[in-house]
Amino acid sequence: MQSRYMISCAVAAILTGCGGAAFAADAPDAAGSATAVEEVVVTAQRRDETVEKVPSTVQAFTGVTLKNLQVTTLDGLLKYTPNVTFGNNGPGQGNIFMRGLSAGFAGDQSSATAGNFPNVAVYLDEQSMQFPARNVDIYMVDMNRVEVLEGPQGTLFGGGAEAGAVRYITNKPKLNVFEGNAEVSAGYTDGGAPNASGNLTVNIPVITDKVAVRAVVYDDHHGGYIDNVPSTFTRSNQDLGNNYWNITPVGGHCPNGQPAGAAGLCAPPNSGQVNNFAIAQKNFNPVDYAGGRISALIDVSPDWDVLIAQSYSQMHAEGLSVEYPTSSDFQALGPLQVSSFVPSYDRDRYENTAWTVNGKIGSLKAIYTGAYMIRNISQQMDYTNYSRSAGGMYYQCTGGGTGWGGNAFCYSPIGYWDDKVRNTHLTNEVRLSTPDDWRIRGIVGAYYEQFKIYDDQNFNYKTIPSCTPANLAASALPGGQPCVANVTTAPGSTANYPGERGDSTAFGEDTQRGYNQLALFGSFDFDIIPNVLTITAGTRYYDYTEFEVGSQYGTTTGCLDVPNGQCVGGLVNIDSHNDHVTYTGFKSRANITWHIQPNLMVYYTFSQGFRPGGFNRSVSAVAPLTTAKSTAQYEKPNGYAPDSLTNNEIGMKGEFLDNRLQVNLSAYYMNWDNVQFLFFDPTQLGNTTFGVNGPNYNVKGVEGQVVARVTDALTIQGSASYDDDTQANSPCLTDNISGTPAFGSCITTVKGAPFQNPFGTVGSTPAFSPKLQGNLHGRYDWRIADYKLFAQAGLSYMGSMYNQPATYLSGNGVLIPNTTYLRYLQPAYTTYDASIGVTKDKWSATLYGTNLSNSHASQFTSSAQFIKSEVPLRPMVIGLKLGASF
Repeated sequence: MQSRYMISCAVAAILTGCGGAAFAADAPDAAGSATAVEEVVVTAQRRDETVEKVPSTVQAFTGVTLKNLQVTTLDGLLKYTPNVTFGNNGPGQGNIFMRGLSAGFAGDQSSATAGNFPNVAVYLDEQSMQFPARNVDIYMVDMNRVEVLEGPQGTLFGGGAEAGAVRYITNKPKLNVFEGNAEVSAGYTDGGAPNASGNLTVNIPVITDKVAVRAVVYDDHHGGYIDNVPSTFTRSNQDLGNNYWNITPVGGHCPNGQPAGAAGLCAPPNSGQVNNFAIAQKNFNPVDYAGGRISALIDVSPDWDVLIAQSYSQMHAEGLSVEYPTSSDFQALGPLQVSSFVPSYDRDRYENTAWTVNGKIGSLKAIYTGAYMIRNISQQMDYTNYSRSAGGMYYQCTGGGTGWGGNAFCYSPIGYWDDKVRNTHLTNEVRLSTPDDWRIRGIVGAYYEQFKIYDDQNFNYKTIPSCTPANLAASALPGGQPCVANVTTAPGSTANYPGERGDSTAFGEDTQRGYNQLALFGSFDFDIIPNVLTITAGTRYYDYTEFEVGSQYGTTTGCLDVPNGQCVGGLVNIDSHNDHVTYTGFKSRANITWHIQPNLMVYYTFSQGFRPGGFNRSVSAVAPLTTAKSTAQYEKPNGYAPDSLTNNEIGMKGEFLDNRLQVNLSAYYMNWDNVQFLFFDPTQLGNTTFGVNGPNYNVKGVEGQVVARVTDALTIQGSASYDDDTQANSPCLTDNISGTPAFGSCITTVKGAPFQNPFGTVGSTPAFSPKLQGNLHGRYDWRIADYKLFAQAGLSYMGSMYNQPATYLSGNGVLIPNTTYLRYLQPAYTTYDASIGVTKDKWSATLYGTNLSNSHASQFTSSAQFIKSEVPLRPMVIGLKLGASF
C-alpha cells in the first residue's frame, strides 16, 4: 500500500507542469536563440535531405529524441508511430505491419520453415534484418536516428519493403573529437520485478582527421511481471479427442464423476493429473539485452573513406510474455497470470559485420556497402494445452480408435516445442549518384544478397513410451501396452541434424530455405522549374531464386511396436519436390513535387512493391467431403506466389509562422493483390500449416504529423492516422481434385458440415488494421541558473483491431481451440508517459514513468498455443536515469 502511495506521488510530480517529447525535432536549449522546429535529415531516397523534402510519408526519430522518450526497444518505438502495428509474441518474436497490410499472425512455431516473409523491411544501417515472424528486436543505443518509411519502397529497398521499411541508423565515428557518455538507470515495475540498465559510448580519434574508432556497450535487464501460478492439468470430458473412445456417460456422469462434455462423451479412464508446482513462480518473464558495437572510420583521401562496423547483440527472454484468462484446468486467472508446465525461453543473438566505402568518381558520388550477419535462435515453448485437441491426444493415449491398440490409457499431457534456427544473410550494394544540385539528378545501383535459414523444429508432446528394447518386449506380452518408435529425418533428404529424434518428438521439420537476389535499380529527378516543380521516375529489376530442402517427419501407426529409428510413414522428403523457383520483374516509382512556396510542398507519388512467395512443407489431400479421408476435395499446393502492392499517395508538407509550425499531411489509396494467406485448421484442412494466394484488398487512409514551437520553451506535437481497409474480392477454396463431386467449384461442405469460406467476404476488414491511431506529446524546457530542466508528458492511442482476417473462426466462447488461427477482437487502449529531468554541465538526471494508467490491454490475442492468450502491455514503470558525458 505504501509503495503504491509513493508511486502516485512520483507520478503527480512528473505530471506537474507537463510538457512534451519531440520525435520529429528535438527540444532545443531554452537559453538558445533558435525558435524554429528543428528539421531531421534522412536518407529515405538514398540521399541526405530533410523529412520536409521527401515526397512520401516518413516518420523520423533522432537519437536524442529516442533517449528523451526512453525508447530502447521496438515496443517503445511503436507508441509513437501511427499506422504501424505489431503482431507481438514477445521480444524478438513478431511481425511489423504498416497501413493495415496484414493477413493475420499466429505463433512462432514452424515460422522459420512455414512462415511467409514479412512485408515490412527492417534495416540496421544498410543491412536487412527481417525474418519470418521474428524480426530482430534491435536495441536502440547510440543511434543517429530511426526512419519509418511508409508505403512501397520497392524501387530503392527491394522485395522486403512491400508495405514500408524501418531503418535503424547508428552514429558513426568522428575523426576529430574525443567524446563519450555513460548512462545507468533503475526502475520499478508495478507488481513486478525491478529493472536496471547501463550503457557506455566512446569515440576516439586514433589519428586526428584520419582514423577514428567508436564503441558502445550495453546491458539492460527488464524485470518480469507475469506470474506462473501453481496449476493442475486434468484430462477433461470437454477434450476434443474424446471421440477416439466414444465413452458415453452412465446416469449423466462419466467414469471420472464429472458431467459429460459438449459432445456427450467422456475422457478415457486412467488419465491422471499433473501439476506445475516445480516451476511455478512470480515474475517469471524477465528479459535481458546485452551487446556492443565497434566501428572504425578511415579517411583514405579527400574523396574516399572506409567504414567498418562489427555488432554483437543477444536477447534472453525467459518464461512467457502472455497472460491466460483461464488456466489449463479452466479456472479463471487474474491479470498477468499464466499456467505453464514446461520451462519456456527464447535466446536470440546475432553478429553483424558491415563495411562501406564512400568516394567520388569525377562528379559522381560512389558508395559500395556490404554486410554479413549470423543469427542464432534457441527457443522452447510450453505446448501442454495442445493435449486437449484431437491431435494432441493421438500422441499420448492408447486404445479405442487411436490406432495404437492396447487398453484405453492416457499418459502425461505435458508437452513443448523446441526450435533451433540459424540464419545467415549476406548483402552487397553499389550505388552511383549525381550531385544534389544538378537540374537532372540520378542514382543507379546494383544489389545482391544471399539469405538462408537452417531450421530444426521439434514438437515434443509424444508421451506414449518409445520402443526401447525393454518396452518392445513388454508390448509383446499378453495385455502389454504398445510402444511408439522414435521418428527420424527422411532418408536422402538434406538435414541439419540427420537421424533419430528424442523419445518425446511427435512431429517436426529439419529444413533449409532461402533465396539469392540480384537487382538493378535507378531513379532520376528532373527540375522542370528549378526549386519549384520536379518530376521523378525510377524502377527496379529483380531476380529472386528461391529454394527449400529438408524433411518433415511425424509419428504414425507405422511407428507402432518397431525399434526406435526404424519408424516408417509420416516422412516427407522435401528435396524430392524440387522446390526451386525464380521470380523476375520490375517495380517502379514516380512522383511529381511542387514547391508552392519555399516552405510549402505538395506531391503525388505512385509506387509499387512486392514480396517473394514461398513453399509448403508437404502436398496432401485435405477437406474431405465426408468423414472418410478418401473423399478429399483439396490438394494443398506445393507453394504460393508473390503478392504485390500499388500505392497512390498525395501529400502536403509545410512550415509556417517563421518555421515554428510544421505540418505534414498525406492521403493514400493502395491495392494489395494476390495476398498470401496461411491456414491451419486440423479439423478441416489438415494438421500442418500451408500457404496459398487469396483475395485482394483496397486500403484508403490519411495521416497527419504536427510539430509546434508554441514558445521558445514549449514544443507540442502529435500524429495520427485513419485507415479504411477492406477486402476487394471474394475468392474461395476451390475443389481441385479431379473426379470429386464439386471439382472446379467452391468447397462448401467438409466432413458433412457446412464449410465457411476461409478467405472472407467483400467489404470485410483485414487483421491488424485499426481505424484510428494517434499520439500527442508536449515538452517544456527552462533554465534556473546553471541548471537546464525539462518536463514532458503525452499519450498514445491504439484503436481496436482483429488479430486475424474476417471469417477465420471466431474465438468468442471457445474453451478449447482446435486451430492456432482463431479470430479475436483486440480492444482499443490508451497509454500515458511522462518524465522530468535536469542537466548541469556534463551531468543529467531523468525521472520517468511509462504506462502511468497501468493498462493491461492486449497487444496480441491469439490461440497460437491452443489456449486463449493475450500479450499484455508492460505495467507501469517508474525509473531514474543518470547520465554523464565526457
